[in-house]
Amino acid sequence: MLILIFALLLPMKLLASNKSVPYEIPRTQVVQLTQSGTERTYELVIQLPENYSAQKQHPVLYYTDVTWHIEMLASAAYFLMEEAILVGISWQTNMPAPLLQEEGAHVSRYRDYSFAPSTKPENQAKYQFGGANAHIDFIRNQVKPYIAQHYRVKPGSDSYFGYSLGGLFGAYTLLTQPDTFNNYLLGSPSVWRLKQLLEVRNQTNVKTKTHVYLSYGSLENELSPHIKGLFNFLKTQNNPQLHIELAEIDGTHQTAAPLTGVRAIKWLSERTAQGATL
Repeated sequence: MLILIFALLLPMKLLASNKSVPYEIPRTQVVQLTQSGTERTYELVIQLPENYSAQKQHPVLYYTDVTWHIEMLASAAYFLMEEAILVGISWQTNMPAPLLQEEGAHVSRYRDYSFAPSTKPENQAKYQFGGANAHIDFIRNQVKPYIAQHYRVKPGSDSYFGYSLGGLFGAYTLLTQPDTFNNYLLGSPSVWRLKQLLEVRNQTNVKTKTHVYLSYGSLENELSPHIKGLFNFLKTQNNPQLHIELAEIDGTHQTAAPLTGVRAIKWLSERTAQGATL
């Protein structure tokens, strides 16, 4: 009889053990920040390295589009940059519900990562393009100070990774406020309006020491000439403080993305291994 009862209860135990639970990435914390002067709320997804120590200073890699890039960058950093703190900056979490439902959770990136308003009034009213300056200020005045206050960061070792529209945001930051980061990793930046982008650059004579990794997909036949144009412009600036590398990644705009993240982290890790400032 006991054997029969056990046999009947076993399937119930198996069903209970199959209950799913959410997976949490180890050593990862989520902090909510509200942009000063606005009601815009963002999340910082902060991943500490396995060997994080309060007695040790760590380089920091900031990146946008956290939902799309966290797994790729976390994995690459684990194997290639084991001492780095990763800080992912989310999209605005409290966008109007109808717009979120219509466009998706990423809709604020159209505003935050673009530097110029749309020429179409209806699109401008809907997406509010051209908010890059406000987003740079948010990162400079709130995000970075928060990280510096709460974690042991290594001075002069801030890097940024952005892909596509996030790469455009990085390129605009590099051209207008280059001292925001020490290193820029820009994958297939959407620099379609290159001429307009170069016109809004900071034209002061300040020579900021900066290292740039710029890449494009081998099959991005229409976008790659613009990216090469950005590379050529940066190379002709006669700035000995600016070091830039241009890389071609196999694939289209979509398929080149994962390898771009790994290659960019590898480039950054090699600079670290060589004893250069991050």
